[in-house]
Amino acid sequence: MTRIVYLNGRYLEEHRAQVSVFDRGFLFADAVYEVTAVLNSKLIDFAGHFARLQRSCTELGLTLPVSEQQLRDIHQELLIRNQLHEGGIYLQLTRGSAGDRDFCAPADLSPTLLLFTQARPLKDAPQASAGIHVVSLPDIRWHRRDIKTVQLLAPCLAKELAHARGADDAWLVEDGFVTEGSSSNAYIVTADGTVVTRPLSNDILHGITRQALMQLAADGGIKVEERAFTIAEALAAKEAFISSATTVVWPVVSIDGQTIGDGKPGPVSLRLRQRYLQLAEQSTQG
Repeated sequence: MTRIVYLNGRYLEEHRAQVSVFDRGFLFADAVYEVTAVLNSKLIDFAGHFARLQRSCTELGLTLPVSEQQLRDIHQELLIRNQLHEGGIYLQLTRGSAGDRDFCAPADLSPTLLLFTQARPLKDAPQASAGIHVVSLPDIRWHRRDIKTVQLLAPCLAKELAHARGADDAWLVEDGFVTEGSSSNAYIVTADGTVVTRPLSNDILHGITRQALMQLAADGGIKVEERAFTIAEALAAKEAFISSATTVVWPVVSIDGQTIGDGKPGPVSLRLRQRYLQLAEQSTQG
C-alpha cells in the first residue's frame, strides 16, 4: 500500500507530494514539528502536542493554518487511509516559500503544512525490555531548545557519533550537567528511589511524555526532583531512562561504557512505562 500524506489541504500518494525548493523549511530550517504517538489506531495526548505546537508557532511568529479540530481530523484521516495501528504521525509546519532565497521573509507568506504516518512498535520495542546504551557528548545545539524546531543537525550528529562508538544514543552535556538525550528527556533514579530530571527551561524540550510521567510518578507515590544532574551522578544511580512520544520510556543500562545499577532495566522505569501504556490504551481518543 502506498503511503498517503497530507500537504497543504490535499491527501496525496507520498511520491506525488512536492514542496518548493524555495521553501524556508528547506533553506533555513524555518519550521517546527510535532510527533504524536499512535496506539491501537488512536492518538496519544493529541491535545498536549497541539498546545506545544501552538507555543512553538507563537515563539517563532509562525501561522498555523488550521484549528485544533481541523488538525485532529487530518490526523484521523491519515490513520484511516494508512491503516496505522501503532507508531506515530509526524507534522511539520514551515513559514512557506517566498519564491527565492532571502534571509528576511515577506510578511504575507502562506505556510506549508505537511503530515505523514510512520509505523513502528511502541508496546513491544526491544529497547524497552533490554535497555539502551548511551554515550555523553557536548551539547552544541542553539539555546531555544524549548521550541520544537527542525534544526536537528546537532542531534543527528550526536546519534551518528553514538552509533560509531557502539552505543544506541547520546546524552548531551552542557556546563558539566546533562541537558537531555539527543531526541528525548533524560532521567536518573537515586538510591532512595527519587526520580531526578532537569527542570523546564529554554535548555530542554518541554516533553509531552515527560509531563505525563511526572504526573504518573506523583500519583504513584514516586518522589520527583527537578534539578540538573551530572554524568558522574548518573553513573552512581540505581536506574536511568529516557522518554519521548515514540519511545515512551526506554531504560538506560550503561553510559560511556559503564554499567548503571545491575545493567538491567530497573523497576521504576518499567513501572512508569507500564502504567503510561495502560492509561494510554484506556484513554486515547481518536
